[in-house]
Amino acid sequence: AQLVESGGGLVQAGGSLRLSCTTSGRTFRGVAMGWFRQAPGKERELVADISYHNGSLSYINSVKDRFTIFRNDDKNTLYLQMNSLKPEDTAVYFCAACTGRSISCPESAVDYWGQGTQVTVSS
Repeated sequence: AQLVESGGGLVQAGGSLRLSCTTSGRTFRGVAMGWFRQAPGKERELVADISYHNGSLSYINSVKDRFTIFRNDDKNTLYLQMNSLKPEDTAVYFCAACTGRSISCPESAVDYWGQGTQVTVSS
């Protein structure tokens, strides 16, 4: 199975980007999935995830009210809509899938990773 991200790029502070993660090779319908990011010199962190159980969402505090995670299982795609971007959002963004029985998608439960897409926010 593969996860392929797209939609990254260079944007000015205050701008928006939508990341997409297209899955193939198996169905991820009903699987918990998430978006992670890793900035230079920092550890990878979970930005947002979506539960398999009831579609409940969670976000880190720094992106609440700015980022939205959603999915379209008919299109086998996970999205991350990012608004009001800040320079501190600059990172490589990865999508991930947790195919076990994990309700959410913490890093310890990830079974599949995408290759990452660079997001750079200029001030």
